Order: sequence, then structure tokens, then C-alpha cells
Amino acid sequence: LLKESAMAAEEIRSNRIRTAELTGNRKRSFKIRPGKPGLAALAEELGLQAIKDLTFKGELAPAGREDVSLIAQLEADVVQSCVVTLAPVPAKIKVPVERHYVAGMEYPDAEEAEMPEDDTREPLPDAIDLDAVLIEALALALPDYPRAAGAETVVLQAVPPGAEPIEEEKVKPFAALAALKAKLEK
Repeated sequence: LLKESAMAAEEIRSNRIRTAELTGNRKRSFKIRPGKPGLAALAEELGLQAIKDLTFKGELAPAGREDVSLIAQLEADVVQSCVVTLAPVPAKIKVPVERHYVAGMEYPDAEEAEMPEDDTREPLPDAIDLDAVLIEALALALPDYPRAAGAETVVLQAVPPGAEPIEEEKVKPFAALAALKAKLEK
């Protein structure tokens, strides 16, 4: 079983394209459709109940003298757990994926740095790992708080014995003034 799991993980992580192959006008089309073992390994890695289908297709193309652009489409049918009931919640994902790999670009070394406006730009690596791009794009596209139909939010309160629960109206800044005004009007 361990050997099968390692093979499934390898199926997901074997799509690396050397950037040296993308010189001149040489474009490189790709299409990644993992098999069942690969989908199961990816679902486990992302904490999903299941991935029923996944297609990542697009093109790598030179952009200027040394830069490389990735333009792709990610489509997936996934099943997540409801954040309230843990029931299965299916979701269809269809998102464009765009990356621009820039020669000579470096990540800032400072402890604090501003985020660039264009978050699709990354330093140009020796090889572009399409599987890593796929996993990152899928993780970012997943719904943050999936809910099953009819699942209601559960509100829990913990108060000491004999104490009143805190109500939202009482903690608002002008709630005390409103209460005082009501007393004065009586």
C-alpha cells in the first residue's frame, strides 16, 4: 500500500519543464489529467474528501528574451467537508491560471516587504514545476468555508455559572448610551 501511495504521489509530481527548452519562439503546450491514484493522493494532500476529475491544460511560451509566461485553465470536480456538519459538499472549479516567470527577479530578503501589484510574477527557475502550479492554483480556488445545503451556523457561548451571556447589543459602543437615554425618558 505504501508503494502504491508513493507511485500515486509521483504521478502528480512528474511534470517539470526546463526553461532552457523554451527559447526563441518555442512554445510548449501541456495537459495534465491525473489518474485515480494521483487524484486520491492530491485529495489527501489538500484535505479534501475526494477529487473526482481534474484537468490542467495550457501553454508555456517565451515572453521577451528570457522570460516565460504560463497561461492555463484549471478545471476540477472536488468534494470538501462542510464546515458545520462535515457532510460532503461538491464543488466545480474552473479558473484561469497565469504566471509570468521573470529572469533576474528575486524575492525580497527583508523581514517586511510590500506585496507587488502583479502577483503573477515570479523569479524564473531552471525548471517550471507544472504540478506545483496546479496544486497551488487548486488550493487557492477551493471554497474557503464550504457548507452543505441546510447547514446552519452553530453559535456556542461559554459563560460562568450564574452569569448572563454577552449580547451583541450590549457590547456596541452606543448601547450604554441608548440604555441611559431610555432610563431618562421614563
